[in-house]
Amino acid sequence: MMRYLSALVIVLGLLLPTTGHSQTNANPVVIIETSKGSITVELYADKAPITVENFLGYVRSDFYNGTIFHRVIRRFAVQGGGFTPDLVEKDNGDPIINESKTSKLSNERWTIAMARTNDPNSAQSQFYFNMGMNLNLDARMGRDGYAVFGKVIDGQNVVRDIAVSRTHSVGGFDDVPVEPILITNTSIKQASGVQQP
Repeated sequence: MMRYLSALVIVLGLLLPTTGHSQTNANPVVIIETSKGSITVELYADKAPITVENFLGYVRSDFYNGTIFHRVIRRFAVQGGGFTPDLVEKDNGDPIINESKTSKLSNERWTIAMARTNDPNSAQSQFYFNMGMNLNLDARMGRDGYAVFGKVIDGQNVVRDIAVSRTHSVGGFDDVPVEPILITNTSIKQASGVQQP
């Protein structure tokens, strides 16, 4: 009898769906269309629910459309989602709680995370793509980090192209691409592969 139950447990274990970030259909997927091409990101709603819902809110409202990647540092980060091509900051929603400690996610290459000020709970719309293993941006004992909430699963070549853009300083901003790189559209892709209207 015990042998039968053990075998049954093993079989059921094999039949149960696995969890983890390799199962891209388990989490929301967002397509970010830019003037350089499309970037697809999987959002880790299971690990960073507040941050993901905040980002999705901006996507649903078309907030990012027409904004630029205003800060590009090769082998470090590509930041955008807050400024128009004239470097005018768009009106943002309320700041959110920093989930860097609770999510346990790391600022590894190709991840997407929230930009913020020195105040850990100041993130609003701006985000960045990690272009290297930026583990110094992770939470540490007694210190909040920068909250990772997803990863690029397609279009890494597009992010790389943006990351090697020629930059300059303008109007008090450093590392601004000489040729403006726009976010032209963002959309949420359903697990079924059908995009939301």
